[in-house]
Amino acid sequence: MTVIDRPSGALVPPLPRGRTLRLGASRVGYETRIYFRSGDQVFFTFLFPVVMLAIFSTAFSAVGDVGAGPDGTGGVSQAAYYLPGMIAAGILLSGVQNLATDIATEKSDGTLKRLGGSPLPVVSYFLGKMGQVLVTSVLQIALLLLVAHFAFDVALPTEPEKWFTFAWVYLLGIATSAVLGIALSAVPRSGKSATAVVIPIVLVLQFISGVYLTFTMLPEWLQNVASVFPLKWIAQGMRSVFLPESFAAAEQTGAWDLGSVALVLAIWAVAGLVLTRLTFRWVRRA
Repeated sequence: MTVIDRPSGALVPPLPRGRTLRLGASRVGYETRIYFRSGDQVFFTFLFPVVMLAIFSTAFSAVGDVGAGPDGTGGVSQAAYYLPGMIAAGILLSGVQNLATDIATEKSDGTLKRLGGSPLPVVSYFLGKMGQVLVTSVLQIALLLLVAHFAFDVALPTEPEKWFTFAWVYLLGIATSAVLGIALSAVPRSGKSATAVVIPIVLVLQFISGVYLTFTMLPEWLQNVASVFPLKWIAQGMRSVFLPESFAAAEQTGAWDLGSVALVLAIWAVAGLVLTRLTFRWVRRA
């Protein structure tokens, strides 16, 4: 059996599954090293949520705790309130922004064309990209949690069920963001235009999805628009982990609604896979 999956249309024999997986695993290390060698990419996708958490926590510290009673008791600190939103934003940046701009640039500068002419299977290529996103996003969240806990005295959850919710929301969120990032990489016409196309989309989603602003502060029609996209649901799932149960009343439906979180993210993950299958090419079509 042969496979046609190259710019030249050449017939390429499929590699054994074990070797495909080994090549993918080796590319995870390669992609991760390349990622951390790119200063702008490290700042805007890796350190950006950490910087924003520090800015918001410091800038609004004088306002007092969020959700405190009239007597000033209760509530959570500004750092604790913004932490789940910054984790959600980091997931979006690691998957959508990172992969969309990275793959669009590789397509523009001829890297994908060269890889397409090599024996590297497309599965191994994507395993490398997805692995890099997983590694860097885990490191990013670990850094966020450390900064929140030690620099801003944020108490982290101790209940196992909270961390179980965190795990599935994270895994579903990062998988969804990654496949959507790959699909979005087909939109920019060149590597130079990739950031101009991708960053505004990501930035707007952060502002309307409850990352920087309390979600229920937005007009109802804008809440409904944001509810179509996955970031709102990732942020909502993370708030259910890191905020007290009383904060669920501030959500659009008055509850954490984790079933809808899982359903919407699963739908977007499937849609991203379909779009990726339909749009990915080693070389951009004229």
